[in-house]
Amino acid sequence: MSRVDIERTTTGFAAKDPSGILSPYTYTLRNTGPEDVYVKVISCGICHTDIHQIKNDLGMSNYPMVPGHEVVGEVVEIGSVVTKFRAGDIVGVGCLVGCCGNCHPCKSEIEQYCNKKIWSYNDVYTDGNPTQGGFAGAMVVNQKFVVKIPDGMAPEQVAPLLCAGVTVYSPLHHFSLKQSGLRGGILGLGGVGHMGVKIAKAMGHHVTVFSSSDKKRVEALEDLGADEYLVSSDSSQMQEVADSLDYIIDTIPVFHPLEPYLSLLKVDGKLILMGVINTPLQFITPMVMLGRKTITGSFIGSIKETEEMLEFCKDKGVTSTIEVVKLDYINTAFERLEKNDVRYRFVVDVAGSKLDQ
Repeated sequence: MSRVDIERTTTGFAAKDPSGILSPYTYTLRNTGPEDVYVKVISCGICHTDIHQIKNDLGMSNYPMVPGHEVVGEVVEIGSVVTKFRAGDIVGVGCLVGCCGNCHPCKSEIEQYCNKKIWSYNDVYTDGNPTQGGFAGAMVVNQKFVVKIPDGMAPEQVAPLLCAGVTVYSPLHHFSLKQSGLRGGILGLGGVGHMGVKIAKAMGHHVTVFSSSDKKRVEALEDLGADEYLVSSDSSQMQEVADSLDYIIDTIPVFHPLEPYLSLLKVDGKLILMGVINTPLQFITPMVMLGRKTITGSFIGSIKETEEMLEFCKDKGVTSTIEVVKLDYINTAFERLEKNDVRYRFVVDVAGSKLDQ
């Protein structure tokens, strides 16, 4: 289809101020440009980052703000030069909707590291209009930032994969940690951590979950399939796995010591940081030097990695563990998420919330 020339609106749930309370908000969508895909939203996951944004925790929030960056929807219309998608396709939109296209990361197909990337919400398009996310009836997105959802995958199950799933898959791919037989650790068992366990197990890894208490032991071992569960404050348990891990994925978003975990890595092992922490972390250099260990970070994933991850999850039968809610429950869902009262991801049934009817 070609672009249309009528003004198009949609209704979403938006934060209007730093209270973070979401309420209905109707706004204009841009017309479908030559490279655009017009998507009717079906499902959208709730990420912990959404809380920081709606409450202006980072001091960069602009209102009104429609959050949501784990979006699955149906293509309604495509631009004149779009060839990858057609009306009726089920597609996904993740954290980004734009990049410069000219820098080294963009040319290397790792556009998530572009300094001029455009976020799916709480950002501004090159035309000066604000971006709005997936807790809404529809989105218009450049085709580069849309991925095809493999046939047979349920929209509500796919949604968290577009952020939490690819966030784990990307470093395992980049650091050549996908081969069977590796021993990995997952630090923190939230939305990202639970996907870390599932994806690592699907790759054939021996997976140890580390937590601050015993309360998640049963679900880690029985529900998620982890091989071991260790309480990080138990020095004897920690000593038993010293120098045994190829990698640790650290998803904890608050200050914590690194040295207890560095001691668990083999020579050339990697501690991969994923939690956004605004407090400096500390370690003594011999902990790294004497094992040629690496402390590194990773940030979401590229469109190419997202496509690969979706095919991997389909082939291996990897799904996310979710609780589905309607948009009229979204404020309660955010309150519960702040208390870690969800196993392990809320997904909003946007289509079932009948926003644009």
